[in-house]
Amino acid sequence: MDSKKVYKWLGVFFLFTTLVVVFKTFNPLENNLFPKCPLMVTTGLQCPGCGSQRAIHYLLNFDLLNALKENAILVLSIPYVITGFTFDLIKDPNANTLKWRKRLFGQKAIIIILVIIISFWIFRNIV
Repeated sequence: MDSKKVYKWLGVFFLFTTLVVVFKTFNPLENNLFPKCPLMVTTGLQCPGCGSQRAIHYLLNFDLLNALKENAILVLSIPYVITGFTFDLIKDPNANTLKWRKRLFGQKAIIIILVIIISFWIFRNIV
């Protein structure tokens, strides 16, 4: 393996590990280390990503209920994202795998996901 690739992956691993430790240890509600949402700061409205940092903190501390309260769409999207990565790892997909990949990640799926995100954005600001 090329030494540049090794250093790149070691850097990625170190950065990921550092982020996990920081998010697990420090609650974004109680610490100014984490950036604030510009939309929330300027308008008082929550974007679809608001609460993601807090949700990650709660997930890393195995508090699923509070993670869902902070940002349900982030928590519920995790299996979908893992499925996408899994599809990408398959070297020679068969016809059935390709069919499911197209269903879950094709153009119609993208539109459905966009509608879900926009609906979540609207819903969380009127409730």
